[in-house]
Amino acid sequence: MPAALASPSPGEVIAQRTITAYTLTPDQLRKSEGLHRTSVVLSLTSLIFGIVVLMALIALRFGPMLQRVVERISGKRFVQALVFVPVLLLTLSILELPLDIYGHHISRAYGLSVQGWGSWLSDWAKGEALTLIFATFALWGLYAAIRRAPRRWWLYSWLVSVPVMAAIVFIAPVIVEPIFNRFDPLANTNPGLTVQLQSLAHSAGLEIPESRIFLMRASDKVTTYNAYVTGFGATKRIVVWDNTVRNMTAPQTLFIFGHEMGHYVLHHIYWGMAVTALLLFAGFRLTQRLAEAAIQRFGERWRIRSVGEWSSLPLLLLLAGLLSFLAEPLGSGFSRRIEHQADVYGLAITRPVTKDASQVAAQAFQLLGEKSYSYPNPSPFLVFWRYSHPPISQRIRFVLSSAGLAIPEVHIQERP
Repeated sequence: MPAALASPSPGEVIAQRTITAYTLTPDQLRKSEGLHRTSVVLSLTSLIFGIVVLMALIALRFGPMLQRVVERISGKRFVQALVFVPVLLLTLSILELPLDIYGHHISRAYGLSVQGWGSWLSDWAKGEALTLIFATFALWGLYAAIRRAPRRWWLYSWLVSVPVMAAIVFIAPVIVEPIFNRFDPLANTNPGLTVQLQSLAHSAGLEIPESRIFLMRASDKVTTYNAYVTGFGATKRIVVWDNTVRNMTAPQTLFIFGHEMGHYVLHHIYWGMAVTALLLFAGFRLTQRLAEAAIQRFGERWRIRSVGEWSSLPLLLLLAGLLSFLAEPLGSGFSRRIEHQADVYGLAITRPVTKDASQVAAQAFQLLGEKSYSYPNPSPFLVFWRYSHPPISQRIRFVLSSAGLAIPEVHIQERP
């Protein structure tokens, strides 16, 4: 089709509007309400179902039964781990698979996903394989620590978990993420945009080489827009989805990139690892105390003799899951805080180079909200407990209200 006859992109269409608040058409609002309601119910169902399944496995003494089987197979603890851990985790995953399938069905029904079922199942299998490999080694090490240091295993396990977490964050962009999606240097397909993004970074004293700006081919699987920062040190990079580049204008994309630059230069990945390490410290300690108390009281009924037995794993998973749920507001609150900081940074960095940067930022958020059917009025309690980002309506209000405010200028000198 000749360029003159090509349909304008969603970003070009919305650039003709003046955004005053996050608004949806009646049809979009209906879909937003339906998706929000379904997502909340599905999330609660998944949580309750996971708890019930683990409680049932404990009550049915699945762990002790499986432990007897692996002990007959071999007396070596590592060989036992190679059987016990995958069997238990696969049992849980297969029982929860119908809920995962329904979740993907909902994404397809609302047009958020275009991924076929074969591709989705392949991704599910890849994720399971990676989880089983990592979990087998991790839990073998955990139980070795429990047996050798019954009182201090939680501390030693935490000390090991911190560098392991850092290693995972480091290798994820170059080993894990390419298993599921295709990444190419943005300069290969969008050299002009790459130059604009690098110029924006340079204006803040930050040099981001082409080799650290990637385009992810998200359109093979989803229709939504996104960008993110990942890795650290030699693997740190900024990733922009192809849907974002294709459907947003250059100024809107610059703001999205500026937001991600905020994560990059404000060291949010390092802060995130630090907060996670603190939560893990408390989690390991509480899990130890609760597991020992539970086994002391109910161990005979459950046929679990000690925390160091393989049979205790369903109990440890149950306690870890419950503690993770209870700690969720802490992680969510931290995440919302750094996302707001990145919004402020994005505005600060784009104001000198973008006409009416606040309006452009509002347009970008409006596009993000419309495409994902983001619910405009979520419950404050739900936001407090679950939301990793401020609601789109709040983010738009902030950028619009900041039009007359003095956002501090950004003067940062950093080398990647």
